[in-house]
Amino acid sequence: MNIRSLTRGDGVVIGAAVLLLIASFLDIYSIDGAGDSADIPNAWGSGPLLLSVTFAGLIGAALIVVARGLPQLPKVAGIELGPFGIAFTVFAAWSALGNIFDPAGGFDNNGGLTNFGAGTGLILSLVATLALAGAAVATPLVPALKGPLLPAPKPAAPQPYGGQPQGGYGYPGAGAPQPGQPYGGQPQPGQPFGTQPQPQQAQAPQAQPSGGEFSPFWFAVPVPRPLFAEDGSPTPIAELAPGTWYLAVEQRGPSLVAQTQDGRRGVLQDTSGIQRG
Repeated sequence: MNIRSLTRGDGVVIGAAVLLLIASFLDIYSIDGAGDSADIPNAWGSGPLLLSVTFAGLIGAALIVVARGLPQLPKVAGIELGPFGIAFTVFAAWSALGNIFDPAGGFDNNGGLTNFGAGTGLILSLVATLALAGAAVATPLVPALKGPLLPAPKPAAPQPYGGQPQGGYGYPGAGAPQPGQPYGGQPQPGQPFGTQPQPQQAQAPQAQPSGGEFSPFWFAVPVPRPLFAEDGSPTPIAELAPGTWYLAVEQRGPSLVAQTQDGRRGVLQDTSGIQRG
């Protein structure tokens, strides 16, 4: 069930159903002159009220919400669940209105001398069922109620240059680097990763043209490669491992300046066979 398909009208239906359930536990009528100790039933002690108002309203709300959230609407006797739900809510509101005028169901245990009135539970039931029926009928007609109940998820914020992409360091995609086109080489249809390209098609990485603009890119190495300091020291400062994406931030002739997971930068002198992301 997709809850993002629910509308604001469905939200009103859900809220009214919760109010109706709460009202079912409150007194359905009041008696003038009766003290707090009077045993006054709620909707669960009155079968007609429970079936015609409480259950009818709750069933109608459930049918409306389920019909809205399912990708394919089921049908009963060729009719979709939504219209059934609307009919249940209208019937519940009509029954609650009738109970307001006769809260005791015609019962008078004192020869007409006792005055019965609608209790808190019955009044709230009428308010809840009226809201149920109104929202169910008006949702397809009122644009404000047809809007989505939950806002659409916001797109992920762009990562700053040199920062760690969401989902782990490296190229922003699931899983380890997959076989692809080596940097500076021609793609070979069906050629497995790591195989030697044809001699006539192999190309060495091209140096960045003088004055050209370099665009950082993600890359992976086919085998472990040493990363040397930018000052030209012969001692490696790190080792790039296969299966991990690294960020190339600068090109220096045939070499690349790469950034590791912990933010260290160094020169990758051997760029043969690297895979661009």
